[in-house]
Amino acid sequence: MPLRPLLLSLTASVALLMPQVALSNPGLWEREWPQTDFTNTSVSDWGEILSGGPPKDGIPALSDPRFLNASDETRIHDREPVITVEIKGQEPRAYPIRFLMWHEIVNDQIGGTPVAVTFCPLCNSGLVFDRRVNGELRTFGVSGKLRNSDMVMYDRETESWWQQAVGQGIVGAHTGDTLTQLPAWMESWAEYTARNPEGLVMDEPNWSRAYGQNPYQNYDSSRRPFLYRGENPPHDIPPLMRVVRVGSQAWPMERLAKAGEIIENGVRINWTSGQASALDKANIGASKDVGTIRVYDAESGANVPHDVMFAFAFHAFWPDGTWMLGK
Repeated sequence: MPLRPLLLSLTASVALLMPQVALSNPGLWEREWPQTDFTNTSVSDWGEILSGGPPKDGIPALSDPRFLNASDETRIHDREPVITVEIKGQEPRAYPIRFLMWHEIVNDQIGGTPVAVTFCPLCNSGLVFDRRVNGELRTFGVSGKLRNSDMVMYDRETESWWQQAVGQGIVGAHTGDTLTQLPAWMESWAEYTARNPEGLVMDEPNWSRAYGQNPYQNYDSSRRPFLYRGENPPHDIPPLMRVVRVGSQAWPMERLAKAGEIIENGVRINWTSGQASALDKANIGASKDVGTIRVYDAESGANVPHDVMFAFAFHAFWPDGTWMLGK
């Protein structure tokens, strides 16, 4: 079982007692990461990077997953969230959050496109990236490190570190490189199957995990994020309110839920009910309704890359970002 959920409270307490020098010295990680060049980095304050509990690969990323026809999958509750990827010319694929909760990264190949499907529970950030970097294929794993409570990924080929929320290399040979984010979205299993009855869904991995259970029970009702030392969001926005990020702009979920649809700054954002939170009750399918977000280009109607993340994470990584408050 991954250590992060089990040690969530204990690690936070211990971290508060650790000397700052111990947290901010990358030399302590060189034995674990002998191939990583820590002198090549965009990180100005090493104190921002903390251990989330598990060691390198303590949360096991997946590669080359198996798939089922959606009509053959009977274990997923209708309200459970999945990350949907639809690439032209390929069968749609759904990656259930019940699996990503415990693995955080899935390395897959959809036709000619190699993808990394990622989910950081502590930021509620679910992003899909093209795994090609400067023409070379990369395979991603979970480093066990957090920065601003967001997962730090690494690639197995160069052992460079990557910030999941922004898709950028932050330590090592790929410092400064940016992954291409692909259009994808989180929706309920019922929404996916209604639109794609003959689509594919990732099959249950061969790991002993409590799939369908939330190890971060009541996390999205917390007052403070796990291992986060940064500022709270402005405008009295709760740190763990969900926001819809498009580029460096964020729309509070509360505003979108009230409006149903908003057309601003070149995008059309729709909110519909029916999707359960992955970070509320112990049973994901029985959790509170947080709704499904779809983001389209206002003119063409094309799907637009975006994220539905917690407000604190948006503020941490886009401190000069624009809050779309509608005022």
